[in-house]
Amino acid sequence: MHINISIQQQTLTLLDNMGNVKAQYAISSAANGTGCEKNSGCTPLGAHTIRAKIGDKQPLNTVFVGRRPTGEICTPALMAEFPNRDWILTRILWLSGNVLGKNRLGNVDTMQRYIYIHGTPDSVALGQPESHGCIRMRNADIVELFNMVPVGTSVMIAD
Repeated sequence: MHINISIQQQTLTLLDNMGNVKAQYAISSAANGTGCEKNSGCTPLGAHTIRAKIGDKQPLNTVFVGRRPTGEICTPALMAEFPNRDWILTRILWLSGNVLGKNRLGNVDTMQRYIYIHGTPDSVALGQPESHGCIRMRNADIVELFNMVPVGTSVMIAD
């Protein structure tokens, strides 16, 4: 398995080991564009690996803070109560960079930046850059992807 993320097309494509498309999803990458530096709010480019899968068997719209479920389920009322929250929902695929000095270690470490592929409220538009650096997906889509990929799956994020 291999994941290709296209920043330009705002898509995530899952490929099998033969290069055949198994699934393709709309995503949202960073509103600040691409970049690997800490505190940039940008989506990092290059080769990555899924280092951890978080949220297995949690209900759809489970709210995560610090990679832990809060016990909340995201609803329009909860979103209105906390309008500035960066909603990380349902499942988390935590990414780690593979290229020293580009997206791994030092001031450019994807994992230390807490860059994930994760669910987002269904009311949030996808197909355009609006995240804080992560890759956002529909909740049903992230569950499907989560169930198909193991830890160690390679992820290429390209412009």
